[in-house]
Amino acid sequence: MSPSREAPALPNQVLAVAESQWIFTEQELLRTPSILDGLSPEKEGENRGKGVNFIFQVGIMLRLPQVTLATASVLLHRFYVRHSMVDVPGRPGFHYYSMAATSIFLATKIEEDCRKMKELVVACVRVAQKDPHKLVDEQDKEYWRWKDNILHNEDVLLEALCFDLTLEPPYRILREYLDYFGESENRRLRNSAWAFINDSCMTTLCLMFTSRQIAASALYAAAKHCATDIPDDEDGRPWWEAIDAELKAIKRACNVMATVYENAHVKNGRDVSIHERTPEDGDESTARTRARLPENTVANGLDGVEEPRERARGPRESHERPTVNGRSPDEHGEEKRRKLINGQVTTNGDEGPLNFPGISASGQGAGNAADDISEEGEVGS
Repeated sequence: MSPSREAPALPNQVLAVAESQWIFTEQELLRTPSILDGLSPEKEGENRGKGVNFIFQVGIMLRLPQVTLATASVLLHRFYVRHSMVDVPGRPGFHYYSMAATSIFLATKIEEDCRKMKELVVACVRVAQKDPHKLVDEQDKEYWRWKDNILHNEDVLLEALCFDLTLEPPYRILREYLDYFGESENRRLRNSAWAFINDSCMTTLCLMFTSRQIAASALYAAAKHCATDIPDDEDGRPWWEAIDAELKAIKRACNVMATVYENAHVKNGRDVSIHERTPEDGDESTARTRARLPENTVANGLDGVEEPRERARGPRESHERPTVNGRSPDEHGEEKRRKLINGQVTTNGDEGPLNFPGISASGQGAGNAADDISEEGEVGS
């Protein structure tokens, strides 16, 4: 009999109810305050991506874990469901860099990975000024401008969120899925799924799907990309049913991200995309991620004995870790971090979004962290 596997934990009902209040349709997201104030949906998405990119760059300087940065990006996306980033007569908009800094400040409290206020303000000033070695002290007017903005906007952010700070990042859920299917040591699959979640932070995917749907979509997209077949469970159910996920929702989330990847490639002058679309109404045979359980391996109903079965793998599946320019992702990410701190590269996005260890950036939302900030570093309140 094959060894038993512990099923992923059921979703916390309190978290599930709280998260469901922040799930919207694509049509509803076309009526956000910024769009109603005249901003095009494309420009709003670009500004959201720039705000998340600012979060990532500040997070690198502060050495914050990716879970904290993902939490900050969710807070930022939820905030702009209720507030506008457009200045209108009698009501100034909330600048996405200013709110991104506030989101980091609140996220470090939520994830209990706090940093000193001075460290956060200094990192924000350096990223905004594109100068990683800029000397910033408490007597600098720039320091007080950012600090006052963060402290003032924290109350605004909390009010917009209705003090709903119960978040469940999809990273832990993804790890549970990988352990359940015995793929935790498959580095290529794991890194691809992790990169999918990281890239989704640049988009409004967190406002359209739950954390569990995003984690399942990441596993699905990674399995397709790595040509990995995930076996059925002992009852012959496909893997998405084993984790109580809806295949149509998984495909829809993957297609949303496919659009992001395609736009990023067009922006960079590329004609091909490594992510192909999947028909949402197709049957399960179109998934190409399922290793069916042969009929003779299902548990015998007479004596309850289950025949041993082999784990089916895709033709291109490999446990070797992918490389970036001949180096492992960890080495590549650490060098990127070192160059940023040493000032050998700038944060103006010329090279695209900064790469994290084990992450392939999508390119969405990359840009100059000071494009819309004056030379003195002033941001909107």
